[in-house]
Amino acid sequence: MLVNSIDLPARTNASATLAMLLADSRLPAGAHVSSNGVEAGLRRGLDPGEIADYMRARMATVVRVEAGAAVIARHLTEHGPLSAAGIVIDRLGDLEIEWAARTPSPALRDIAIALGAGLARIGQRIWPQTAEVLRTRPLPRPIVLGIIAAGAGIGPDDLVRLVAYDDAQTVAAAVLKLEPTDPIRVTEWVLDACAAIEGSVSELSRLTRTEALPAAGAPLIEDWAEVQSLLPRRLFRA
Repeated sequence: MLVNSIDLPARTNASATLAMLLADSRLPAGAHVSSNGVEAGLRRGLDPGEIADYMRARMATVVRVEAGAAVIARHLTEHGPLSAAGIVIDRLGDLEIEWAARTPSPALRDIAIALGAGLARIGQRIWPQTAEVLRTRPLPRPIVLGIIAAGAGIGPDDLVRLVAYDDAQTVAAAVLKLEPTDPIRVTEWVLDACAAIEGSVSELSRLTRTEALPAAGAPLIEDWAEVQSLLPRRLFRA
């Protein structure tokens, strides 16, 4: 296992605890700059009453791709040859190409790289055994999450749920800034969205091959991401 190939202090937190930490919006990784496209969506005709549907739609499309990329990155990092970071980095590069092909919006790719950079800084500091891979070059957030999961000991099931929860909660936090909405109602939307992907957790958590990364298109979400990047006055970067 590449990330354990050097002698460094190991933290022994439970996988679920680590997932909660990484899903916490207070984590200093810069995630607050993203609305997951809901700001542009609201400007382009998305009714606030449809946001729960929007969250669930993301679970069936964007989240499948992101969670799949994270799980595969975790596998490639965890099973990389000892003292062969270059081989792992090359394999992660192949995964990034597949992820980019399934994320055609340049705006979405750009924000994923920006968020990945913030998360990578945290990963290198808290789990220094991941630094050999994380410090090589900027990587998109789902791949960074997978690398950290391998180093920190987050299981694949928890990793899928982490990606799903983070996605829904990002929309929820943005909605509360953009629309006068009952926070309890929004919390219900988050739970419902996460429940919607639960039936896919087992499937996604078993992914190991780069070419098996799900391809789930979301043209409207991609379009809103591009609109968001061009808004002259906006609260969120993405």
